[in-house]
Amino acid sequence: MASEEELFANIDALLEEEPQLPPPAERARLREAAGITQARLATALKSTVQTVKNYENGRSEPKSPRLEAYQRLLKGWAAKYPAHAAPAAPAVAPQSEVPQTFTRVPTVEQDEAEPDVGVAVKPVPEGPARPASRPPTSRRSAAKKAAKPAVDPRFPHGPLAVLDGDGSAYAVGGVVLDCPATTIPELVEWTLRESGLGAPKLNRYGKDSDPLIVLTAAAAVKLGLPERLEGHEQRRSLRLPEDHPIVKQVAKAKWQLTQRGFGPWARIYRKAQGRDRQCVQLAVLSWDALDERSWPGVAEMEPADIARVLGVYAMRVITPRGSTAVSGLELMTALRPPTKAVRDQETGNWVSGHNAGSLGTEPMDPAPPEATPEHPVVVNSGWTGGFLNEEAYQWVRSVDTLSDEECTLPYAVGLDLNTAFLAAAARLVVGLSAPDHFVGPKFNPKIPGSWLADLSHIELDPRLPSPFTPDGSRPTGPAWYQTHTLAYAQELGYDVHPIEAYLRRETGAYLDPWHDRLKNAYVDTLADLGVTKDLDDAAFLAAMEQHKQNDPALAAVLSAIKATVKGGVGKLRERPQGKSYKAGETWPALARPTWRPDIRAAVISKARVNMHRKLNNMAKMTGLYPLAVLSDCVVYPSPAESPLDFLPYAASGKPQPGAFRLGPTPGLAKLEGVQTMLWAVGLMEKGLNPARHVKGGDAVFDEGE
Repeated sequence: MASEEELFANIDALLEEEPQLPPPAERARLREAAGITQARLATALKSTVQTVKNYENGRSEPKSPRLEAYQRLLKGWAAKYPAHAAPAAPAVAPQSEVPQTFTRVPTVEQDEAEPDVGVAVKPVPEGPARPASRPPTSRRSAAKKAAKPAVDPRFPHGPLAVLDGDGSAYAVGGVVLDCPATTIPELVEWTLRESGLGAPKLNRYGKDSDPLIVLTAAAAVKLGLPERLEGHEQRRSLRLPEDHPIVKQVAKAKWQLTQRGFGPWARIYRKAQGRDRQCVQLAVLSWDALDERSWPGVAEMEPADIARVLGVYAMRVITPRGSTAVSGLELMTALRPPTKAVRDQETGNWVSGHNAGSLGTEPMDPAPPEATPEHPVVVNSGWTGGFLNEEAYQWVRSVDTLSDEECTLPYAVGLDLNTAFLAAAARLVVGLSAPDHFVGPKFNPKIPGSWLADLSHIELDPRLPSPFTPDGSRPTGPAWYQTHTLAYAQELGYDVHPIEAYLRRETGAYLDPWHDRLKNAYVDTLADLGVTKDLDDAAFLAAMEQHKQNDPALAAVLSAIKATVKGGVGKLRERPQGKSYKAGETWPALARPTWRPDIRAAVISKARVNMHRKLNNMAKMTGLYPLAVLSDCVVYPSPAESPLDFLPYAASGKPQPGAFRLGPTPGLAKLEGVQTMLWAVGLMEKGLNPARHVKGGDAVFDEGE
C-alpha cells in the first residue's frame, strides 16, 4: 500500500507538470475587472485578438512560454480583483431569441501555430449598428421548439449558418458565431474546422450532411464575389467563369468545385480523408439561390430569420443542397444510400456492397417507351413505338355537358389535394432492376412496369375526365401505360390484354422513407401554424384561412416542403438544358442512378388514378360532377361558398370515405378558392381551365423539370 509521502509526491509531480489556469469565464472576468481590452492583452502576449477570445471561451489553451506568462498575469489580477461570489450560471435564452451569451461545447484544441480562425460566439451589437431582427413572438418560440432535435456533439451549432457582411454567422437556435474569414478558402477552412456546423446522416449507411453557409449580398461582396451574377438566360446556368479570380483562388488553395462550378449553389470540396468528408455547400442569396416560388419572401428576411427558416427545413427535411427539386432528389439517396459495408467471405475484410432496396451506384437505361424522345436509347435504336404519357391532369369539361341545374348554382369552389404526389408515393412499389421485354404478357397489377394496351373501347361518363390520359380525353388506340393505370381499368371492371411490356423483376417500396419524412415535415409544420389533425372540418377551414399570417417564416418552410415533393418527383426525369443540346447526346442527369422516368411515371399515374377515384365516388355519392381539374386541384359547382355545403357526410356528421375529405394530411383536401359559376363557365367557353385561376391568379403547375 502506498505511503502518504508517495501519494503527495505523485500529486506534486502532477501539479508541476503544467501551470494551472482558472476557468475560461474567470479569465474573461479578471481581464474586464482590470479594464484591459482583448486587443491590449493580445499585444502583451504577442498573440492575436482571436487567440485571446479562444482562451476566454475555452476554445484553445496557451502553450509554453505564453502559458506561464498568461498564468502570472491572471494570478496577479486574481489577487487584486477576487471574486466575491461564484458566477451565476447563464440563463437559457428562449429559442426564438439571439442569446447574448453562449456556453461553448469544446471541440478541438487549437495549437498556437495554427491560424487563428477559432469560432467565437458574437454578442448581438447594441444600438443601431445593424438592423435588428424581428422581435420574438410566442409563435416563433413554438416553431423553434419544434425544430430543436437532440444535438449531435460533433455539430453543436446545427446544420447551417447565414453569414452577413460584418462577419456574423447566424446559426439555428439564435446562436451567432464570429467568422473572421475574408476569402472563400478561409471561409471553407473555418466552416470545416471551427464552426461546429453540420448534420448527422439520415440513414445508418449514409453520410453526414455537409455544412451549409448562406451568404448575404454584403457577405458575398466582402469575400470578393460579385453582388449579382448575370449573363445567362437560364438561372440554373449562372456561374462564375473559370478564369474568375475567385475560382482561381479556390484552385490555388487546393480546393475543388463540382461540375456545377461556382454558381448560386457552389459545393467546394477536397477528397475525403478516411471517413471524414471535406466539403462545404455555399448558397449566395443575391444570386437567387432561394427561388421565390419555393421560398416566398425568405431572401428578403433578416439573416437570423433566414437561418431559422432554413434550419427548420434542414432539421425536418434535409440540409438544402440546391433548389428544392435538388434537395428532394438528394433526400431520396440520403434515406436509401446505394451502398453499405459488407464482409468479404474470402478475405474477411469489410468492403462496400449494394444496399438492398436502393437504386445502386450505377445509372440504368430506361426502356424505350419510358425514355424521352431525345434520349440516346431512343435515338440510337430508332424507336418509333410511342412513349408513356403519364402526366398530371389538365382537363376542362365540355360546356355542352353542363345541366341547367348546374348552371344555376351560384358558385364554383376549388379543392386542392395536399401534396398529392407525396400521397401517391406511400407504399408505392417500383422497379429496382433493369427492364426486361415481354411480348403478349398476362397483366399483373403487382408488377411495376410499362404496358402497351388498347383502352380505346372503354367508354366512361363524359362529365368526368378519362383516367387514362392527362387531358381527360378517351384513348384512340394502343398506348403505353404504367401499371397503376391499367390496374385501375381492371378496378373499373374492364378486361386488360397487354400487347407487350417492359417489366422489372426486382421491386421494392423505394420511396417509403422519403414519403414518411416529408409527410411528417408537412404535418408538423402545418401544426406549428395552427392547423392540427384534431380540428373538425369547419375549424380546419378557418385555420387554413389564416395559417400563413400566423407565421410567414414557417409558411415559407411549408411552401418549400411542397416544392421539394413536386420538384423531387420531376427530377426523376430531368430533361437536357441549353440551346446547344442535340438529340441523341447524353446530358448530365443521365449519369445519376436517380434518373428514373419509370418511377416518376408510377408516382404520377397513381396520383391521377387517386384523383379519378375520388371524382367517381363523388359523382356516385352526391351526383356532382367537376368543372375542371388541374393536377391536384378540382373545381365543383356549389350552392354556397364553402365545401361543407357539397362534400358528402354521413348522418353522424363524419365525412364519407372514398370521396374528397378535408384535412391537413397528404391526400386530404383544402379549399383552394371560390369564384362565381358565371366566371367559371365563361373561362370554360374560352377553353381555359378554371382550376388554374380559381385561387385568384395562376396556380403553380410545375413538375420540377
